[in-house]
Amino acid sequence: MISTSNVSLQYGGRKLFDNVNIKFTPGNCYGLIGANGAGKSTFLKILSGEIEPNTGEVIITPGERLAVLKQDHFEFDEHEVIKTVMMGHVRLFEIMAEKDELYAKADFTDEDGIKAAELEGEFAELNGWEAESDAATLLMGLGINEELQSKKMKELTGSEKIKVLLAQSLFGKPDILLLDEPTNHLDIKSKNWLENFLLNFESTVIVVSHDRHFLNKICTHVADIDFSKIQLFVGNYDFWYESSQLALQMAKDQNKKKEEKISELQNFIARFSSNASKAKQATSRKKQLDKLTLDDIKPSSRKYPFVGFKPEREAGNDLLRVENLSKTVDGVKLLDNVTFIVNKGDKIAFTGTNELAKTTLFKILMGEMEPDSGEFKWGITTSQAYLPNDNAEYFNNVDCSLVDWLRQFSDEKAESFIRGFLGRMLFSGEEALKKASVLSGGEKVRCMLSKMMLSNANVLILDEPTNHLDLESITAINNGLTSFTGTILFTSHDHQLVETVANRIIEITPNGLMDKVMTYDEFVENDEIQKQLELMYK
Repeated sequence: MISTSNVSLQYGGRKLFDNVNIKFTPGNCYGLIGANGAGKSTFLKILSGEIEPNTGEVIITPGERLAVLKQDHFEFDEHEVIKTVMMGHVRLFEIMAEKDELYAKADFTDEDGIKAAELEGEFAELNGWEAESDAATLLMGLGINEELQSKKMKELTGSEKIKVLLAQSLFGKPDILLLDEPTNHLDIKSKNWLENFLLNFESTVIVVSHDRHFLNKICTHVADIDFSKIQLFVGNYDFWYESSQLALQMAKDQNKKKEEKISELQNFIARFSSNASKAKQATSRKKQLDKLTLDDIKPSSRKYPFVGFKPEREAGNDLLRVENLSKTVDGVKLLDNVTFIVNKGDKIAFTGTNELAKTTLFKILMGEMEPDSGEFKWGITTSQAYLPNDNAEYFNNVDCSLVDWLRQFSDEKAESFIRGFLGRMLFSGEEALKKASVLSGGEKVRCMLSKMMLSNANVLILDEPTNHLDLESITAINNGLTSFTGTILFTSHDHQLVETVANRIIEITPNGLMDKVMTYDEFVENDEIQKQLELMYK
């Protein structure tokens, strides 16, 4: 078990944490959430001992081992992959090194023999004889094959290194596991493997992630950083979000009788209890949900942007025809005779392992790049709005306020009108007058979404729309795209966004398209489709 007692941390005049008292117990998985800058990663560093709080202490049950997902991708460059994983259990790796050193001695004494025997005993207790096979199993689960396992870390790609460091944190069954954005750069198979691993993990897990599907799948609790405190909630991220919204609505409905509010809460709990995860924790979670009272759910101080797209006109049946599009970039064929038709009401998620192929397709469709061969044609009733993967060109060398920046994309020039759109994206008051050139990555995406909303287009093209966004903005864009009545072409690593928005999946492979009218979960869980895809990637 790991807990904190009166932990406080202040940087300058800003108080991140104020007398935080919280207990994380074995068998549970805690999703640590909070607005950008709330201190999620900082709190993990306090728990791991990397950062010392101004006051208070972190208490870990004596004898328990804590493991952390390392963020320095170059720290182990000179070590073999398999050994890097085993280094996750510091004591076990120390014993292995001591044993090797002893047995390599030319003048092996009786004293050395006694020491070696002690080390062998401890080695066996720590499951040392299975260490290498356990490390290999973790690596294989995450997609690091046997050939890569004997290489040095510096020979691996960035995404491969991330998988190795993740395996390192999981190695040796730690009692407490701290994970900061563990799904970054993981493919769908690796994510599914990690989800299943953590669902069966019996120790304490505390995780920070922007991946809502991941949080919903693995979390038994949500730890919400708000008002410099951390409050625990039973359930996953969706339950926390819906309950905080319900609490907000109840707070607004001051005139409602308590009996009506209790009835609302009971209906809410019943809905979520019936949708509980299949995980082993579901039964105990349901019992805890049934004990919830009105006082247990509280509105969050979090502010959510509003994302809403309203088409100016309805598109006709002839939307888009793509025929035999091919494109080679820097000697690599990204698109090879790509052909498909977009129908009215389609919300198509483009998937595939080659990110550049999807971005290139979108650029061609938006007229930013010419195909080598083939053609495409938009229907005359269509109008398009585009969110590119790289929006730098819209902000480079721009020395104007956000109001003036957005005004250039609007037919209506009145400042009050422009400020209304910026306000929806949480740029209110003085925020709307800041320079466009100094925006963060997330702020730039929110500005681009304002630009898209102004267009009133009936076809949206979005290339990784959740990049740089916090959970609040990701939730807002998910809601906006779900309720949009037009057509959408998009690509995203956000599983929940793809699952809840797309009604058609087109996977781009080196050997053609896999085009299916179905949800994303149906697509990835269909064994026949996945077997076909394996062949198409060979």
